[in-house]
Amino acid sequence: MGRLQSFERTTVVQAARDLFWDKGFEATSLADLEDATGLRRSSLYHAFGSKRGLFDAAVEDYQASVIRPRLRTLTGPGIGRASLLAYFSELRSAVSALPEDSPRRGCLLVNCAAGLAGHDDLARQVVDGYRSELKDTLQDALRAAGGSAPDRAPERARTLASLGMSAMLLARVNATESVALLDTATEQIRSWFPVHAATDA
Repeated sequence: MGRLQSFERTTVVQAARDLFWDKGFEATSLADLEDATGLRRSSLYHAFGSKRGLFDAAVEDYQASVIRPRLRTLTGPGIGRASLLAYFSELRSAVSALPEDSPRRGCLLVNCAAGLAGHDDLARQVVDGYRSELKDTLQDALRAAGGSAPDRAPERARTLASLGMSAMLLARVNATESVALLDTATEQIRSWFPVHAATDA
């Protein structure tokens, strides 16, 4: 591993992250990465070993700076109906706020599922790990929300995770439909947990 200073490494990884987020792994060339990071390919290889090594670093950064902060809404004390609604409201705001030419549309991991992860075992494990973590986190929040059908939490968590991931994929091509899917998730939560039956309103 090359000896980039920590601040320089973060800047390089995040510049590459946004490029991979926008174009995908396969469509991103080394020339693109040189332009985005300001480093020559020899320096990139020295620091990250390969284009794939830089992509893996970008995915790690994405998980730490985007995925984990979002999922924190659904964890910790006091989770339930309100945190479920807040999670999908935050996704809706993120989709609605981004201009059409933003490189950060959708989700880097969901975008990866439509490309690299289709034929790469390590990438597939990362994407499926995210799906599983999202479903399990939603399931915990659903159970904490109470309601009259706690045994349906796994099924409902799968529904919400599917709506969320589908919305993030559509955000790249049709933000309006992406928002509609997130609104559907919100409507589902409200129908499952009416305010009068919720413990956290």
